[in-house]
Amino acid sequence: MMKGFATPVQTFFIPLVTTQGRSVYDETNPFPSTRYQGSKNKLTNWIWDNISDLHFHTALDAFGGTGAVSHLLKRKGKCVCYNDVLKFNYWIGKALIENDEVLLSDDDIDFVVSNDTGHYKFIQKKFGGIFYTDSENAWLDRIIFNIHQMGDEYKQAMAFFALFQSCIIKRPYNLFHRANLYLRLSDVPRSFGNKTSWDRSFTDYFKLFAQEANEAVFSNGHQCRVRNADALDLDTEDFDLVYLDTPYISDKGMGTDYLDFYHFLEGIAHYGQWESMICERHKHKPIRNFIPSPWTDKEHIVAEFEKMVKKFHKSKIIISYRSNGIPSVEQLCALLRKYKNEVRVIYSRDYKYVLSHSDVKEVLVIGV
Repeated sequence: MMKGFATPVQTFFIPLVTTQGRSVYDETNPFPSTRYQGSKNKLTNWIWDNISDLHFHTALDAFGGTGAVSHLLKRKGKCVCYNDVLKFNYWIGKALIENDEVLLSDDDIDFVVSNDTGHYKFIQKKFGGIFYTDSENAWLDRIIFNIHQMGDEYKQAMAFFALFQSCIIKRPYNLFHRANLYLRLSDVPRSFGNKTSWDRSFTDYFKLFAQEANEAVFSNGHQCRVRNADALDLDTEDFDLVYLDTPYISDKGMGTDYLDFYHFLEGIAHYGQWESMICERHKHKPIRNFIPSPWTDKEHIVAEFEKMVKKFHKSKIIISYRSNGIPSVEQLCALLRKYKNEVRVIYSRDYKYVLSHSDVKEVLVIGV
């Protein structure tokens, strides 16, 4: 029998003191809305309920994704290191976690959406009829050019965040795994999606998400950092706590391939090298994965967990997981017990993931 089963109790954030300019945190600096697959944004209160008793000051979010958990920990006054292997996620972390004070002004936003002095045409030439209309592709090329003209890297990061969110919300299923522009354009009865959202202009969305990003920026008095690396290649540091929200493999052996889901955004983040990265034999023109991820391979994922736990065995380890994953929760507990004196498991109430048709529970596996 595993120890530490608990029923989550809803908590509420309490604003702390303020610093010059931006408040230290909390409700005045909400995390932006996101439609990112697997985001923990709706679970951050539950996560904090169940880790707040752990004594820690420095924290590594090794698979940072949207940055929702890093932003939570920053709001709670922790010194956070955000990491993600995908470059577009790195820009999100740069905007929302490392950035303490830089905002997009009205003039900045107007420059990005209005400047027409010169632009690239790569998306127009390469992705016609795949994800967006011709006029939208032209808009994207122009906006990327304008972001590259911004002199401040944090302003660039904020603008990229707004651009990425705008791209996601205008996609059926909020993904780029299929060349399915026709789903937006066909005049047929629909049982899913929101055509009104799909057809709203990129400019409107960019302005909306730029404002949400501005509202999320604050300083907690610590120098939070971002990294763009394979988690196992990170420099070894003595983090008090390491949070692991790895790609997920279901009990049917299906892995979550974030590069395939969001290759278009990753291409934007590598705009100058994008063409050389594309796998041309697929209609949706994904980025080639030169080194297949072991986190999406059920034959190798246990070994990856072992390496990760061993690497950070000096830290408190939180594994954010699902009840029906490979490896099983019991296997993860056995692995943590090799390095930790105490292991506990906490199951959430039922939580429904977007595009998931199975009833699963969110799980925290904690080793201290």
